[in-house]
Amino acid sequence: MKIRIAIVEDNPNDSKRLCDLLQGISKKLEMSFEISKFSCAETFLFEYENNNIFDILLLDVEMGSISGIGLAKRIRQHDRRAEIIFITSHFELISEGYEVDARHFLVKPIKEDKLRDVLSRSITHLATEPPSVMIKADGDIIKLPTDKIVYVESFLHYLSVHTEEKEYKIKESLSAFAEQLGDDFFRTHRSYLVALNRIIRISRTEITLDGGTVLPISRGLYDAINRAFIERN
Repeated sequence: MKIRIAIVEDNPNDSKRLCDLLQGISKKLEMSFEISKFSCAETFLFEYENNNIFDILLLDVEMGSISGIGLAKRIRQHDRRAEIIFITSHFELISEGYEVDARHFLVKPIKEDKLRDVLSRSITHLATEPPSVMIKADGDIIKLPTDKIVYVESFLHYLSVHTEEKEYKIKESLSAFAEQLGDDFFRTHRSYLVALNRIIRISRTEITLDGGTVLPISRGLYDAINRAFIERN
């Protein structure tokens, strides 16, 4: 299980220390951490709005034009799943953390054992909640469980997300959406992303899904999709 962690911290020394602590903790927990660092809320938001791929957010409370609390409120408009951990030098704003369902406040200088304990709780919580993605469709923000998605079709600058019950049209790239869905999905064609557990038949040129939908396979992907299907099942 790879845990994707974002550090949003405007002090480069504090950011480096957090990164070093996380790398040490990942070895002790025998888990893979993918760590991204951002020097301000604005740079984080640019990445987040284009590619929402983070599981745990370590947010400095005292930053520039957008504080860690303000950033968390922006995030919670679209994402209820991500675990938020605040980093602070003061206790005055702790009460505001409850508004955004923060996991914990850690006081600088950060101690490794405290950070490890909070991360462990966050990882446990992530593991017990069914994976989901946040999509914007028909003007609404929707939390969509990934196990409901059958396949995704790309056309122009939009995606059609096909689920068991309905179809959602969203503005997103197929590559970025595939990153959010993870290894349970396979890109069978430049225009299609398919849930591996929905496949019931694979031929050289096409796949058949459990609802009867038939989709094409790009030339040269037959062996790769068979391997992915076997490993998934």
